[in-house]
Amino acid sequence: MALVTETKKSCTVNPLKMSQPLGASYAYMGMHNCMPMMHGSQGCTGFGLVLLVRHFREAIPLQTTAMNEATTILGGMDNIEKAIVNIKTRANPDLIGICSTGLTETKGEDVEGDLKLIRAKHPELGETEVVYVSTPDFVGAFQDGWAKAVLAMIQALVEPTTQRSDNQINVLTGCHLTAGDIEELREIIEAFDLYPIFLPDVSGSLDGHIPDEFSPTTLGGTTLKEVRAMGSSLLTLAIGEQMRGCAMEIEMRTGVGFKVFDRLTGLAASDRLISTLTKVSGRAVPQKYRRQRSQLVDAMLDAHFFFGGKKIAIGAEPDLLWAMANWLAEMGCELTALVTTTKSPLLGDLPAEEVLIGDLEDLEARAQGCDLLITHSHGRQAAERLAIPFFRMGIPMFDRLGSAHRLSVGYRGTRDLVFEIGNMFMAAEHVNHPDSWPLPASSKVDDLALVTAV
Repeated sequence: MALVTETKKSCTVNPLKMSQPLGASYAYMGMHNCMPMMHGSQGCTGFGLVLLVRHFREAIPLQTTAMNEATTILGGMDNIEKAIVNIKTRANPDLIGICSTGLTETKGEDVEGDLKLIRAKHPELGETEVVYVSTPDFVGAFQDGWAKAVLAMIQALVEPTTQRSDNQINVLTGCHLTAGDIEELREIIEAFDLYPIFLPDVSGSLDGHIPDEFSPTTLGGTTLKEVRAMGSSLLTLAIGEQMRGCAMEIEMRTGVGFKVFDRLTGLAASDRLISTLTKVSGRAVPQKYRRQRSQLVDAMLDAHFFFGGKKIAIGAEPDLLWAMANWLAEMGCELTALVTTTKSPLLGDLPAEEVLIGDLEDLEARAQGCDLLITHSHGRQAAERLAIPFFRMGIPMFDRLGSAHRLSVGYRGTRDLVFEIGNMFMAAEHVNHPDSWPLPASSKVDDLALVTAV
């Protein structure tokens, strides 16, 4: 059991967390032909746009209502109306996803009421869906905004039905899953002859592909038709504690039961996923995944010498922190410093003495003497000052290529993590003990002879 505390500093130094509006916008980007929009100033949207462009190295569709001093005081309905009509005229999206910011939340606007008036005034909006979610950036964090946006889409789009598919399941993806993670999940689920509907699905929109034609909206993702059909699925798989409320909402609206996977990183966690898919599909585990499991076990045996007793510092959103911390504890590591961004019911159950809701300055102070620092790219200077290895994970990751394709789920993803982090530990040992390898020239013959004799 961990003691969960919250920093009492007057200001944040080197922020770890990102805002709710950015998390909500990111969730909307997992929808097909969607245009996310922040209801706030141009600066709010511009900051989020730059961050996501640097992380994904892709064109990011993100619009703004461009609020200024006057409209902030008098009300932003006119700005919302102009933005929606312009987006419909120029981009013709299937979905416009709106999220609030601290600016408009402080004013206390009735955006949902405004949207009803706008729809009545503009019948040309037609079949374009408009979903609004309240995401003030002065509370909560990235993970909270993502979960709220997914919940808002479920409430607005999922249609109740009594019909059930023979092989369709819902998969609610947390914000800690990369496009590569979702692709791996799809491959695993389809191997059991099941048809998954992912909500949201950034593997289709932010996986770094080049489209045949330019589109001002998202370049893939979950379609509105798929979301509306989620009520006819056999089961909902919620990946991450952040998706529990969304899964409960689907069950309440449609009667589709759910199962929450707190993580999919690790041997036991992957076993639980495979076991569930076997029960749902009634099919045996494909030989491919039996072999992948065997490879993971062998990798863990090879690497546990290098993981055992290592002191780890992690700064991440709660669900990503939970997945990495528990897996590293299973590998024999000591969780010395854990810092996160927002509250979660999982935090108290982490295998550490303390979990702090704080910033990267707090993480750096607690990471003294650790063997590895894990957080997003803004932690690179802290790792340099501490002179310890640095493993980048989470958003943003702007100083490395391929962030969208990093894999950490299932047998294969866990195996890759074992090798990648294990190699970092091995490299660090060689740096700290430069005389240990290669062997001095004078001793090579004798040592090799000794090895041969043994």
